[in-house]
Amino acid sequence: MIIQSLQVADFRNYETLGMQFSEGTNIFYGDNAQGKTNILEAMYMISTTRSHRGARDRDLIRFGKEEAHIRAVLLKKGIDYRVDMHLRSGRSKGIAINGQRLKKAADLIGLLHIVFFSPEDLGIVKNGPSERRRFMDMELCQLDQSYLFNLNQYNKTVDQRNHLLKDIRAYPQMRDTLDVWDEQLLTYGTRIIERRARFMENLGGIVGDIHEKLSGGRERLVISYEPNVRAEEFGDALKRARDKDCFAGMTTAGPHRDDFSFVNAGIDLRRFGSQGQQRTCALSLKLAEIELVTSLIGEKPVLMLDDVLSELDSGRQNYLLDTIGGIQTFITCTGLDEFVNHRFSIDTLYRVEAGTVTMDSADRGDGQA
Repeated sequence: MIIQSLQVADFRNYETLGMQFSEGTNIFYGDNAQGKTNILEAMYMISTTRSHRGARDRDLIRFGKEEAHIRAVLLKKGIDYRVDMHLRSGRSKGIAINGQRLKKAADLIGLLHIVFFSPEDLGIVKNGPSERRRFMDMELCQLDQSYLFNLNQYNKTVDQRNHLLKDIRAYPQMRDTLDVWDEQLLTYGTRIIERRARFMENLGGIVGDIHEKLSGGRERLVISYEPNVRAEEFGDALKRARDKDCFAGMTTAGPHRDDFSFVNAGIDLRRFGSQGQQRTCALSLKLAEIELVTSLIGEKPVLMLDDVLSELDSGRQNYLLDTIGGIQTFITCTGLDEFVNHRFSIDTLYRVEAGTVTMDSADRGDGQA
């Protein structure tokens, strides 16, 4: 799976930009706030239809403009795909694949698989459950269109049920109408719980081995899915929680409150792990994600490392860089010292400055400088 080229117009700080990429390692370097991450963000949009930073479409459009365009050419299993995305302020985005307009933006998800690793991802372990749920959901949505459908339907149902719960405070006679929404919650929520359980079981079998190698054989990580409620008990849980839900005006039981744990030698790293242990854990999780995606789709995903190397010590840097051979990789950084010292091969090197990208000589990245 390869991103062959990218073109953007009026996207973030870029008026126009056109780039061809190597199948190997592509590095964007330059000072902070010059536009390096914006390039990765455009490619992430082509994969997931959304910004990895949670930005709204109108915030992605260049200041003073009403629309932006992204075009990428992909190679997947020997077939070329041209993806065009049109972002419009105040209107839904338009997307086409090989000139054929998609009815729903979600139909794009699954064409391009990206594993994205940023400094914020180091907080997956130590931050709240919502970040861990987001990790599960983003990967599962890329891998499984039925999961994407069930998740969207579940989230809509939770929102509608919550609105009803707030209305019930003023109109208690509406309480009986909760049965309709509970039935839908049960249908979609049960599927989500069951799919997350399989995903975490598969991921856990991979992450343990990776973490053991990354820690020099000193630690064995166990990750465990912690559903808010088991699939077979979800219906009863909704009934038991009804009084509480009506009082709180919100749905308190269901997979929208799930979590998963990281345990080493009986210690929950979310609460008691050192910063180094938590970072090693997050790195293991991302590397396991690459291996799992490869095994499921038969191709390696595209890897994006957004200024993450500066957050890792030399040992974790070396392990990561040694692991990503044979996978198209996009890396942003402020300098090249970590690659020179590592004798790391760079296939394509770009300097990014004030929204201008110039191709640089990659010779300095072979460790001979």
